[in-house]
Amino acid sequence: MTSVLKRLDRGTLIACCLAVAAAQLCITVPSPINGEIQAAFGASGSQVAWVTSAFILPTAILELNFGVVGDLFGRKRLLVLGGLVLALGELLNATSQSITMLWIGQALAGIGAAALFPSSLAVIAAATPDEKDRAKAVSTWALSISLASAAGPLSSGILATVADFRWAFVPPVVLGLAVAVTSHFMVTDSKAPEGRALDWPGQITVAVGLTALLWGIIEGGERGWSSPAIVGSLTLAAVALVAFVVAEKRSVSPMFNFGLLKIPSFAAAAVVALAGMFGFIGTAYCVSIRLGAVMHLSALRAGMPFVILQLVPLLLAPVLSRMLTRVEPRWLLMGGLLPMAAGQFWIAALPITTTSLAAFIGPVLLLGIGFICVVSSLTSAAVNAVPLHMTGMASGATSLVREFGQGLGPAVISTVAMSAASAALVGKLSGADAGMEAAAGPLAVVNAGSESARTAAQTALGHGMAVGVVICGCASLLGAVVTLLLVRKNTARVPVGAPVQAASV
Repeated sequence: MTSVLKRLDRGTLIACCLAVAAAQLCITVPSPINGEIQAAFGASGSQVAWVTSAFILPTAILELNFGVVGDLFGRKRLLVLGGLVLALGELLNATSQSITMLWIGQALAGIGAAALFPSSLAVIAAATPDEKDRAKAVSTWALSISLASAAGPLSSGILATVADFRWAFVPPVVLGLAVAVTSHFMVTDSKAPEGRALDWPGQITVAVGLTALLWGIIEGGERGWSSPAIVGSLTLAAVALVAFVVAEKRSVSPMFNFGLLKIPSFAAAAVVALAGMFGFIGTAYCVSIRLGAVMHLSALRAGMPFVILQLVPLLLAPVLSRMLTRVEPRWLLMGGLLPMAAGQFWIAALPITTTSLAAFIGPVLLLGIGFICVVSSLTSAAVNAVPLHMTGMASGATSLVREFGQGLGPAVISTVAMSAASAALVGKLSGADAGMEAAAGPLAVVNAGSESARTAAQTALGHGMAVGVVICGCASLLGAVVTLLLVRKNTARVPVGAPVQAASV
């Protein structure tokens, strides 16, 4: 790390890693306690999916403009503010008395995370003009993500087992405050205000578009895809996203320059970020639901696969930074996406009654290896593909698609899994059990139905979860194909608008 710290001082690196760790921790904390949340509030499958999506949605839709805010006014201020807002949202979660209050707290924490993700990466990128130095710093940044992802389910599993599940949200409160303090005292500020301005038309249209899209997907399974509300929501999403493209092309200072998509490596990185994180978090959602809400394991036991999954980077840390400087991003991405797909298909093949930790070790190890390889090389591929002065925009855009992919995963997979489970239950329930399924879905039956109904619902949910995880595996394979065809090593960083070949040799 010596060569990095000659340009990027140790205090700044520590603060940036702590910031991204705090943001990532909040994503993984709910995983082991989805069952407790479902039982405490009598939540349906879509309501549980919103616990994760309520955090990720504001993170995704605000990251691009927060990248601009950091460029204009300084990234240090944004790190401090982001830590405080995240802590406030997690405090609401820790005191929540309803599923709605939990959604509000998650959304507020997501706004804080939206400031932390792009700002922490942009500070590192701006302080490391040399590509090898940047790769080392980014690997440390990415490692912080994985360590936080491991700490999240472990801490929440332990706290929810020995106390009320709300205690799982207390560590993020403390960590958010720590981010604010360390950023204030340790970060060396940076900004790039030249030619940058807040883009309100772009921010409004992308916020409306992504919110309407996610709402339509999550609620479509329960309300029916032909219902006026769902059709209207998806139509609004399409119109708003088209308006976003038009607004950005007309803007004097767009928050996203569509010229970046002419660089094949950057465009491919965006697709891989969406598909890879969709599959990864979608799989995590299925595993958490099957172990917690369906098989009724304790929060600690339900969280152990996630702990193992994220501890894998500890074994890879000594070699990962060297690999990033010596191996093309294309091969590292492939080396991450293919094991992820294998692990996902393996999990899909496990019977729903499988609760032994030993049965999950193999596929979970594959997912862990894949995750750290994808996150590390994906960030390097995206940031290194663009001109140096656009690293803030590139990091914000990469974070947006990565986080929206994580929000889309539970949304789509929940809808698919619960719809498939409901279809599998047709004709198998009667009386009060059938009425319960019609009103609240198969999760309600597996928790409160008659003994025979619970058995039938368990089998049906096993089928639905398997279908969902297979879709996640297919998404990872799609990312691998896109990587193989489009991602190339960049030997020069040229202005957007220059010949594409110069940026993607």
